Amino acid sequence: MSVCNRRAYSALMLFVGFAAAVGLSETASAQTQLPEVVVSASKQKPKPKQQAHVSPGPPLTITPQQQLNAKADAFDSARSGLYTAIGTTSDTISHATIDALPGGTNAPIEKILLQSPGVSQDSAASGLLHVRNDHANVQFRINGVMLPDGVTGFGSILDANWIGNLSLITGALPAEFGMRTVGLVDLATRTDIFNNSGTVGVYGGSQGTITPYLEYGGTFGSNCPANMPVPGPGTHNLPSADCFAGVQYFITGRYLATSEGIENPLPTYTPIHDYSPQERGFAYMSAFVDPTLRVSLIAGTANNVFQIPNVPGQPVGFAGNPPVTSAFGITSFNSALLDENQTEFTQYGVLALQKSQNGFDGQLSYFTRYNRLNFTPDPIGDLLINGVAANVTRQSYSNGLQADGSYKVNASNTVRAGFVVSGEQAFVGNSSLVEPAPGGMAVDAPFTITDDVSKTGYLAGVYAQDEWKVTDKFIINGGLRFDQMWQFTDANQLSPRLSFTYKPFDYTTFHAGYARYFTPPVLVEAAPANIGLFNGTTGAPPAGQGNSPVLPERSNYYDVGVDQKIPFGCSKPETKDCTDLDLGVDAYYKQATDLIDNGVFGQALVLSAFNYAKGIVDGIEFTAKFHSGNFQAYGNISVGAERATQVGSNQYLFDNTTPLADLGGQTLFQYIQSHWIYTDHTQIVTASAGALYQFCGRPAYAPETFSGLAGGSVSWWCGTRLSADMIYGSGLRNGDANMSTVPPYTQFNVGIAREFLLPDDPKPMTVRLDIINLFDSSYLIRGSSAACPSGNSVCGIGVFAPQYGPRFGVFAGVSKKI
Repeated sequence: MSVCNRRAYSALMLFVGFAAAVGLSETASAQTQLPEVVVSASKQKPKPKQQAHVSPGPPLTITPQQQLNAKADAFDSARSGLYTAIGTTSDTISHATIDALPGGTNAPIEKILLQSPGVSQDSAASGLLHVRNDHANVQFRINGVMLPDGVTGFGSILDANWIGNLSLITGALPAEFGMRTVGLVDLATRTDIFNNSGTVGVYGGSQGTITPYLEYGGTFGSNCPANMPVPGPGTHNLPSADCFAGVQYFITGRYLATSEGIENPLPTYTPIHDYSPQERGFAYMSAFVDPTLRVSLIAGTANNVFQIPNVPGQPVGFAGNPPVTSAFGITSFNSALLDENQTEFTQYGVLALQKSQNGFDGQLSYFTRYNRLNFTPDPIGDLLINGVAANVTRQSYSNGLQADGSYKVNASNTVRAGFVVSGEQAFVGNSSLVEPAPGGMAVDAPFTITDDVSKTGYLAGVYAQDEWKVTDKFIINGGLRFDQMWQFTDANQLSPRLSFTYKPFDYTTFHAGYARYFTPPVLVEAAPANIGLFNGTTGAPPAGQGNSPVLPERSNYYDVGVDQKIPFGCSKPETKDCTDLDLGVDAYYKQATDLIDNGVFGQALVLSAFNYAKGIVDGIEFTAKFHSGNFQAYGNISVGAERATQVGSNQYLFDNTTPLADLGGQTLFQYIQSHWIYTDHTQIVTASAGALYQFCGRPAYAPETFSGLAGGSVSWWCGTRLSADMIYGSGLRNGDANMSTVPPYTQFNVGIAREFLLPDDPKPMTVRLDIINLFDSSYLIRGSSAACPSGNSVCGIGVFAPQYGPRFGVFAGVSKKI
């Protein structure tokens, strides 16, 4: 067992032991508070003057598991009150909706997010997605706790099985959100799985894909009686105070094997050398120490291995500075036989204490994350095709504390304050095989240059803000945030935030906000390279280019929008039979100094950061959601762009020796220094849409499943769910200085599933069939030329190879509740 695995196992066992000790020792202090319990009988209006004639029934009781679930739900609601979304735009997708759409919870989170407004698709090498045309700068939180930065790779580290709700929050974020600010992906763990049950299933299909998975959740450690009295109206403490309700837990695990681990660099159906095995696991546990204090543990792991797909016919002897024409006595190489590989390993954990008492809600969390990425080249092939064969290792180990508190001062004011501090130990290793080049000619005598960088960096932030309810219709949220970074450069900033919402009518809400942002670079991506080591070799950088350090990005962000809900009435009040339409429009403008961008500038598919001196991001988003009974549909259209000028750091990544005719005879670097350009990840128009419908709104009963008849009526369709979604992109940038775009594309996906009961089995089974890229649209995500693999800038700045979207694929799965 590795050191990291032993740490995770020890932490898990320590928590289990602690929870068990609490269950055995807590007596009066375990008097768990409950929200007022509503039973079905209480919904009926009592008949006055007839109560004396009604025989008293047995006392209402509640199981320890129900007690614990109700208490946990109340604390989940209190935790959501720690954070505010005043003045922002939020798009939320529930677990049920995720599971219903094509691919369901088998799809990676990054693909699910493509259904949110303002999110555009990119290649795995470039981070898979972009929010509002920014590169990265997206913050992930689990139950309110920020996951620290790690090493960016191809693989997803988060599995959708355990997500209860996924929310993408954009706009002028309140002061409590710092560091990564273009978008906040807020993940809440599921609350419907603590009933000593789970699901086992398998899913697979095209490209040799197979993914078995398991999830299970429940409670343990309770010493309460089987039936406990339900608290009366207005009470919160159970009469019995001498028991411990137990520990809630759930675990998920998934294995994935596929022959298309990364996007195909060719328009063919099957990529060459692209097999990928992946493993992901997740665990959650929580228990109440006393009626006002909950302790919870989150732990996750991901282990991903990738073959780097090949492009046949790449030329030999044209790359390198100067070009390599012979390596180890070999002068020709079939690029279809290249053997490049990348491994990615991630572990993360969160231990949180949540307090809720007398108008105060707070959470103190310790978080940790470990990442290791290793790219291994093909020594001979990479030397001949790329001029250098680099073995790259990136490793990051982060630890930190986060505290957030909320106090309701009075009916009009809620004050929030908190801090986050983290330390990261980063290592960037580069062992590059190159050839000497005396006199400007490569000599077939390969040798290795080692350029290793290690750094311990720190980040800290503190904030305070006040949510002021001026009237029932008008709310202002104002705050200040101070951030400090100690990394390869030291910097800080005091950032004011101000936003408001105004609700002049019951179904109309205006919002607007301003935020000053401070964004540190990702530590491993900002590591400086000792480019002088490569002088006089085939790996030499462009002559005369600098190597200035990557700086933090500073920006002013403005956002304004309106949301309109149109209710069409309800056939059954207080049920999901309601029909309504939600419309929204949101506009934003960002003005940045030292705009951070990233790119892939070599055959090692890892990101390197750099700054543009100035950047502007602007756009507008239109959203619509329709719901009626068992039918729901949505659609999003976003129009926007990011423009930048003047490279301010890591200048050696840009060519300054080759004049280009389409740039007026200037080099790429010269052109950027004097012109505004679109960044490579800009996509002018992005759209997504989807719809789903479930017949009967329930699983099919056993007679319906097998006979198709129930009570004389044909109801075979009960339990059947139909779904479809799509994404559209006008195309990412390519060409010299990102002057053009790849062609626009549209991808449609459809799915059908049926949930049904077996005889004498109350737990349903589900079968599903999904078709990805229904019309087999062959489209480019990145690049457009066979010259891209040899490093030609025609693919766009920081784009090393083309990547195509998925081809037509058929996938099927079966799962069973256990």
